[in-house]
Amino acid sequence: MSKPLEERAQRVVDEFSMFDDWMGRYEYLIELGDTIPAIDESEKNDDTYIHGCQSDIWIQTEYDDNQDVLRFSGDSNAKITKGLAALIIRVLDEQPPEVVANAGFDFLDTIGLREHLTSQRNNGLQSMVSEMKQRARQYTS
Repeated sequence: MSKPLEERAQRVVDEFSMFDDWMGRYEYLIELGDTIPAIDESEKNDDTYIHGCQSDIWIQTEYDDNQDVLRFSGDSNAKITKGLAALIIRVLDEQPPEVVANAGFDFLDTIGLREHLTSQRNNGLQSMVSEMKQRARQYTS
C-alpha cells in the first residue's frame, strides 16, 4: 500500500527544510528530475504534452484498475521543470484517482517554492497540476 498523499507531502517539506538557501533547494529540485519515472519517447505526443508551460513537458497518466491507482511518468527539456514534475509525481503517483483529483498543494507554499519561481514557471507548475487533476477526474465516479 502506498503512503497517503499527506505523508508524502510532509516528507517533501522535511527534505526541503534541510537546505539553508534556495540555491541548495534548486540543486535538489534538479536532482529530483533525474528520479522521475521515464516516459517512452513514443509517448511524447499531444495527449501527454502539458500546455501552458514555457518549457516542453510531457506527463503520462496510466490507470491501474486492479489497484484503483494512477501512475505517472514524465519528461521535460528543462531541468528545473523536470524537477517540478518529479516533485508532483512523487506526491501523486500510485494514489487513487479521487485523491489526485482533490489533492491540495499547500506543501508547495510551505516550502516556499511558488514564491521562488518565476511567474512563467509558476504558470507551468499550475498547468501541470491542473492537467493531472483533470486526468484523474476521468477515473472518478
